[in-house]
Amino acid sequence: MSKRFTVESWAPEFGAPFDVDPEPDDHKARVDASVEMDPGAWRAIQVHSPPAQAVAFVDGVRRIDARLWVEEEDSVRLALCASYAAGAVHCDGVAKVVSAQVARSVVGPASLGPILSSVGTFEAIPAATDALPDLVNHVQIALQELEASVTQSLGPVPLLVVDGSLTGRENVPNVVGYLKSHQVVYLDGAPGQVVAQLTPGERTPVFLVETTWSRYSWYLRLPGGRGHPWSGIVRCEASASRSPADAIHLADLAAATIPAFASEEYKDPRAPQNLYPVAGLERELKRRLGDPGLVYRGLLRASQVSAPS
Repeated sequence: MSKRFTVESWAPEFGAPFDVDPEPDDHKARVDASVEMDPGAWRAIQVHSPPAQAVAFVDGVRRIDARLWVEEEDSVRLALCASYAAGAVHCDGVAKVVSAQVARSVVGPASLGPILSSVGTFEAIPAATDALPDLVNHVQIALQELEASVTQSLGPVPLLVVDGSLTGRENVPNVVGYLKSHQVVYLDGAPGQVVAQLTPGERTPVFLVETTWSRYSWYLRLPGGRGHPWSGIVRCEASASRSPADAIHLADLAAATIPAFASEEYKDPRAPQNLYPVAGLERELKRRLGDPGLVYRGLLRASQVSAPS
């Protein structure tokens, strides 16, 4: 039996996404721009190789369902209940969801334990503090672990694109990390100027990024971006365990394949970076999380039968 807890009435975080910087050390990144060509000779690369015959996309979604107040002996501590899901869609002329996993967790004091509700069990994730950013970060880590599990469970595919960083998935064959937003500028000087000069379908040369872990990376411009110089620019990652030649080959394959899935502005406000298969997968995963009101009411009922340990 879990400790006694109270569900906060419709907290501001209900149903809202939280963005936690997944790579805080990237601000201290070391970059080697000489992997594919000398930095002084950097230029945009137009890829002429054929696209992958099949590609799979992996993504995840998360939702904060409620804030809880957990009664300790001499204090009350904050906890979060969250639902999250990860899945994959396979595209070979037809897009098909081939994997979808849903999990629910309660992040809070170790003494709280799991919460049994009418919509399922919220498994306990112990947290040392009850600072809201720390609790949210635990949810994000749990989602990343679920995404890694889905990625590693997939069969062989010529190209596997995971939405976000490669963390925890570096050793999966033919995998590429796909990052839509840019929190850190990795390139300066002549290499940095090349990024803004890319035309749709072109990529930069491959470079190496070293922080607490190493990976190859490159920038790619998608069709449809307009406005500022970095409009339509995405950054891709490949495992540093590959040889430079293998990373360059994967960069070419990704550049030849990914632009065909770019979204259009009239269909997606996050166009062109939010790829059509990923947008469709997100909708399906959110559906599988269940109605937020139903989940919330299930937690309310569970709080009414909770008792001190």
